[in-house]
Amino acid sequence: MGTASTKSRARKQKKARTQAQREEGAPHAAAPRRKEPEALTPKRSSAQDFPEWLWPFASALILAASAFLRLYQYDIKPFHHDEGVNGFFLINLARNHVYHYDPSNYHGPTLYYFALLSSLLFGLNDFAVRFVPAIFGIATVWLMLLLRRYIGTIGALTAAALVAVSPCAVFYSRYFIHEALFVFFSVGMVVAALRYYETVKPIYLMLLAISAALLFATKETAMITAAVFIIALVSTEIYQRMRGTRGATKGKSRKKRKQSGYGREMSETHRGVGVQATIARFGDTQTLVWLAAAALAVFIFVHVLFYSSFFTYAQGVNDSLATFKIWVRTGTSEFHAKPWNTYLQWLWQEEALLLLLGIAGIITAASRATNRFAIFSALWAIGIIAAYSLVPYKTPWLALSFIPPLAIMGGYSVNTLYQTENNVRARAFALALALIVVGFGAYQAADLNFRHYDDEQYPYVYAHTQRGYLTLIKEINDAARRAGTGEQTTISIASPDYWPMPWYLRDFKSVAYPGSVGAHTEQLVVCNNAQDSTCQAALGTRYHRVGVYPLRSGIMLSLYVRNDIP
Repeated sequence: MGTASTKSRARKQKKARTQAQREEGAPHAAAPRRKEPEALTPKRSSAQDFPEWLWPFASALILAASAFLRLYQYDIKPFHHDEGVNGFFLINLARNHVYHYDPSNYHGPTLYYFALLSSLLFGLNDFAVRFVPAIFGIATVWLMLLLRRYIGTIGALTAAALVAVSPCAVFYSRYFIHEALFVFFSVGMVVAALRYYETVKPIYLMLLAISAALLFATKETAMITAAVFIIALVSTEIYQRMRGTRGATKGKSRKKRKQSGYGREMSETHRGVGVQATIARFGDTQTLVWLAAAALAVFIFVHVLFYSSFFTYAQGVNDSLATFKIWVRTGTSEFHAKPWNTYLQWLWQEEALLLLLGIAGIITAASRATNRFAIFSALWAIGIIAAYSLVPYKTPWLALSFIPPLAIMGGYSVNTLYQTENNVRARAFALALALIVVGFGAYQAADLNFRHYDDEQYPYVYAHTQRGYLTLIKEINDAARRAGTGEQTTISIASPDYWPMPWYLRDFKSVAYPGSVGAHTEQLVVCNNAQDSTCQAALGTRYHRVGVYPLRSGIMLSLYVRNDIP
């Protein structure tokens, strides 16, 4: 009788607690609350051993090193052919307020409008235009630091440092081309998506839409990046489901899996509860529809804003869609065509330690299968390298898209090693490994960017203007000063190869680019080595040759000055 009374009271108390939970909106005891994936609530053991006060100082040091490598002696490297072309568009935009997107030959408009803002601050000069990719390169390092929650404290610092000193990342952050912006917006999409998934705040969804729109408004290869992201996201879910059904946490006891939450999260996903709970986190169906519509509207607005030249050129919007057909032909043409393994060879030559550390991270993420973001980043790294490798068209600046995911995986591998429980040697080895890889990367970055920036034995130096070209520009300016005509000096560029000449001669009012030798009367004439005999015969004794200067490998330029100029 006493026992029955006790059981009855217990049943009543349990019923009362269940009713209270229902009234308060708490989950039913029979349906325990789903634990978030490790990628969203990672272990912070590395943070426990890393003084919190040191984090801002370490982050600031990495950002300062990144800024130094990208801004120090920014002008020692002459402009590349493509930088000259981009500079030409910027000049037209800054002085004539005209920019029209042309899908047949050039990339998206974002670079020019951001450079326009910079030129308004610093003037239309080398620093202003190269400041733009440098800032976006530094900002990409900052985005790596925002991944602390997803790959750990040591992992985020390592990833940021790897991007900060990467020879590829530094070299093309000192280039007035689209790539640094493109990579920033790519990583920005990932960070915004992570923050939205975690916080469910619409502002991050809007930032995701803006980043995606700017990515597509920067370069046509955005389609490749978007496809890789989607495939990596779907493949991550498939892979974790496969590992869940096959005992991904093999070697752990059922009790430990339950305590970690990983086994429960995986099993619930396979029952469909995980997916439903994930969707429910973002609101009801009506809310989701409105959010999706708002994000799409933001994407379209930003896309149209840039491609229409701020609503002044409607044809640009149509051309932004037609461009993909054009660039598919370009990507499969023989123009810049190279073997499929070219990028791997370039990475091995310039980023070998980063590549090896990234591969270690990929293997670690795949074998552990406990961090969704790590698995996604591994697939991102593999997918982006594979996608560009399959396209015949290959240029070294495209390899910049490989650096962030490889750095993330490298940081993840170091962080995983550092988190080895009660193993001081492993932690010391992890820190030493990170310092060695970062230190060697810094040495390579300095060697490339401050010494061998025009040496084509280095893969990132691709058909680059040689440093002697700046002597030619100096001689032209000196001749104009001696003539007393300054910006009004008449100049004829008879050489068909002359880029980036229009950028350097942007302040001269009377420059012609006939591309062939004629009956010249201009004060200054520039010919190339293939035109020497023709040029000397046409100019006769009316001109004298000042000197011969390199443009690119195999192309030499001669400067002729009219004899009436002292």
